[in-house]
Amino acid sequence: MQLDLYLPESSITHLKPGVVFVHGGGWRSGYRTNFTPMAIGLAQRGYVTATISYRLAGEAKYPAAIHDVKAAIRWLRSNAKKYGVNPQQIAVAGGSAGGQIASLTGVTNGLEKFDPQLHRSRISSDVQAIINIDGLSDFTSEAARLHEDDPRKNPSAAGFWFGGRYAEKTDLWYEASPTFYVNKNTPPILFLISAQPRFSVGHEEMIEKMKPFGIAYQVSKIPDSPHSFWLFDPWLQPSINIAEQFLNQQFKIMRSDSAR
Repeated sequence: MQLDLYLPESSITHLKPGVVFVHGGGWRSGYRTNFTPMAIGLAQRGYVTATISYRLAGEAKYPAAIHDVKAAIRWLRSNAKKYGVNPQQIAVAGGSAGGQIASLTGVTNGLEKFDPQLHRSRISSDVQAIINIDGLSDFTSEAARLHEDDPRKNPSAAGFWFGGRYAEKTDLWYEASPTFYVNKNTPPILFLISAQPRFSVGHEEMIEKMKPFGIAYQVSKIPDSPHSFWLFDPWLQPSINIAEQFLNQQFKIMRSDSAR
């Protein structure tokens, strides 16, 4: 497993927050370089960012990708001093399938099933914020299954990742849905969504579960945008702006601290 690290060019000497980016691709394709433009954009604004590779469904089924993302977060925290990262301020972000993976990674802080290194390492893989860009929050909902369990797809992208259709692997479809892990310790979440509602299914219901706990959240919709909006202008820069503002707020960073 590899990652690309982007460091801010800044004279500011204090430790900086880190962001780990998880690419999309239907859980079975894609490259970490898909997030290079956004990672560079946030690095230019004072964040240490990492775009990571993880095992795709053709190599390893669910939940291997979650294991890999947590390992990458642990790596960044382990090397925090070397790269000037604040180990108490690490976020995980992802788009599409990567958004679901990032969200599940963040809401399962401290759960050994998703983190085999949990009891073998003194370094935590927990994150303090989540950015879910157009990723599912609930595989089990009817709206999600309409596409992810479409009988005309043999198999569907999700079905391939889980190793079976919803009826065959119901427990895994449920287990991989971030919405079912909401609790008082859930990190703040930014739902950055496109104008294509099918890809962000479940985020509204998840927010309703977060509200009683007082968990911070933000929903930002990019108007007239395709599903892959965060990859290209004219939507890339607004996406970077929204992500920066959210992270600045969660990590209590004044705008003047951001490198430009």
